Amino acid sequence: MANSALVWLASVCLVFNILSLPFLALGLSSCGGSCQTLNDCEGQLICINGKCNDDPEVGTHICGGNSSTPSPPPPSTCQPSGTLACKGGKPKNTYTCSPPVTSSTPAVLTNNNFEKGGDGGGPSACDNKYHDNSERIVALSTGWYNGGSRCGKMIRITSQNGRSVLAKVVDECDSMHGCDKEHAGQPPCDNNIVDGSNAVWNALGLDINIGEVDVTWSMA
Repeated sequence: MANSALVWLASVCLVFNILSLPFLALGLSSCGGSCQTLNDCEGQLICINGKCNDDPEVGTHICGGNSSTPSPPPPSTCQPSGTLACKGGKPKNTYTCSPPVTSSTPAVLTNNNFEKGGDGGGPSACDNKYHDNSERIVALSTGWYNGGSRCGKMIRITSQNGRSVLAKVVDECDSMHGCDKEHAGQPPCDNNIVDGSNAVWNALGLDINIGEVDVTWSMA
């Protein structure tokens, strides 16, 4: 009788373990949950410092304020990596980084001539070609350019007047180098620049003569 009871108990345990396997396999972590790889997190969440959280590249806000576990602290402030002074000019900070990209990234829109002989200097870094200023194209500061990872991708630029435009990334606004022929004698870009063509400025209804305008941008 005792042996029959043991056999029955073992059978129940075995069935329970088998039924539990699918649930264990689907045990993805939600906001603030522990993780080791991207596949450990639910949906559009990514693994940051061992915790599942919003993806700053995508600009998701799934975890913002909805989780009992606090989000990781924001990335440290981008600091200058040095200085560079063009002949007769004042020293200007150089940067290898830019502020974090979000769904509404603050930036300064400047104007660039992407045509041969223009103030853009050499050909665009993404494709080694010159571009017509009628194209809706931009150059991004070194940190945002990110080694060319955003080449050919579309970004959405929004002006304070409420108008927005889609533009393609074709070049780097170099935040590390400048003052030479390749950069048309210009100093390094700041680390928060979206350098737009005439077509970008016109689409936003902005006066190119202003030179610099505060905008926001995001990946399209």
